[in-house]
Amino acid sequence: MSSASEPSDVSALPFWVTYDEEDADDGDSMGLFGGRAGEARLRSVPLGPLRKNLAEAVDALQQVFTEAAARGGPLPLREAHLSFQVTASGGVQFIGGGQVQRGHGVVLVFKQ
Repeated sequence: MSSASEPSDVSALPFWVTYDEEDADDGDSMGLFGGRAGEARLRSVPLGPLRKNLAEAVDALQQVFTEAAARGGPLPLREAHLSFQVTASGGVQFIGGGQVQRGHGVVLVFKQ
């Protein structure tokens, strides 16, 4: 991969995703640890949709964190760790506490 200052000609990234025959038509298989029983396959995830979806998710999270930090109080929010998975079409799906089975995924760390 190139540095952040150099433009990248990469149009997709490889991700392991589960593949289920029932979901073959929608083209949006879940991340490898999404809880489906399908077969794991390496898929090229397009960067365009991934960039857009991740940017929208981060923007929304920053808004939520700003509101939480503005509440103040004796336990201010100083850091947040969030895990997410990437779908085969470049979607971003956050992993909630009740859904985590193996603790895998990509982790975003937001610090004040």
